[in-house]
Amino acid sequence: MASINMSYLNPRTVILIGIPGLQHMQFWIGFPFFAVCLVALLGNIILLIIIPMERSLHQPMYIFLAVLAATDMGLCAAIAPKMLAIFWFRSYSMAFDTCLAQLFFIHALQCMESGILLAMAFDRYIAICDPLRHTSILTPSILGRMMVIVAIRATVLVGLLPMLIKRLHLFHSTIIAHSYCEHMAVVKLAAEDIHVNKTCGLFVGFTILGFDMIFILISYILIFQAVLRLHQKEARLKAFNTCTAHIFVFLEFYILAFSFFSHRFGRVVPSTHILLSTIYLLVPPALNPIVYGVKNKVICKRVAQIFLLNHVSQQ
Repeated sequence: MASINMSYLNPRTVILIGIPGLQHMQFWIGFPFFAVCLVALLGNIILLIIIPMERSLHQPMYIFLAVLAATDMGLCAAIAPKMLAIFWFRSYSMAFDTCLAQLFFIHALQCMESGILLAMAFDRYIAICDPLRHTSILTPSILGRMMVIVAIRATVLVGLLPMLIKRLHLFHSTIIAHSYCEHMAVVKLAAEDIHVNKTCGLFVGFTILGFDMIFILISYILIFQAVLRLHQKEARLKAFNTCTAHIFVFLEFYILAFSFFSHRFGRVVPSTHILLSTIYLLVPPALNPIVYGVKNKVICKRVAQIFLLNHVSQQ
């Protein structure tokens, strides 16, 4: 009876405590995360301004990059406000339904980002392995359909997670040891059988991230084979150079993704896992526009013009 009295039936609110064991440092930890969010928002806004304006960037790779930038901004907007409110203002409480909404948007946007990276890998494969048919294969209508499929896949599969949580009614606690509403952190609060929730979480993660990673790797194996068949060294370097930005973003995304699942397969200190998972969510949106901006001369030139105009107008 004591355990029942300590349980919560259909809780309306939950408590997010931030980073367990590091609560005394959270105020200061918030500043680097805030700086990363500012860089992410500024960089992705600039991409969303430059890509539509510059006709030379109206290509599949940069259209995908614009969609990736919008996704990254959404991810920052989903996680940063509440996380910083916890760190700086000790605003720990959150409505349970709002928590589930945050859970859905964070994981859905993650899955969309993975799908966009797969679409970008397919674009590089067509551009290098079948360049003469590149524009005829990746038409605007095909690009639109690809993005709709990516969005529907993420929405449907990730939508299962909050729906399965809603079927749970009895919880042994309402305190979430995390800085945002992550799926397993919420599921572990339940005082009922959560086997289905755990299985579905792994299924969604590996179906989307695992599927995309395998096909991106296959694309690059075929790309490298095609590049190595080129006779001229300059042609090989030029072809490979068009892929370097995407390779960097791909490696950054999926290497950090392993930290997201690390707590399931090993003993990881909770504070370490939460820091790594937060870095996984916030660092790629900040790095992506920098990587593509540095690699593309047109974007670099446009960014320089924007800041130069601002500097001149201030004088």
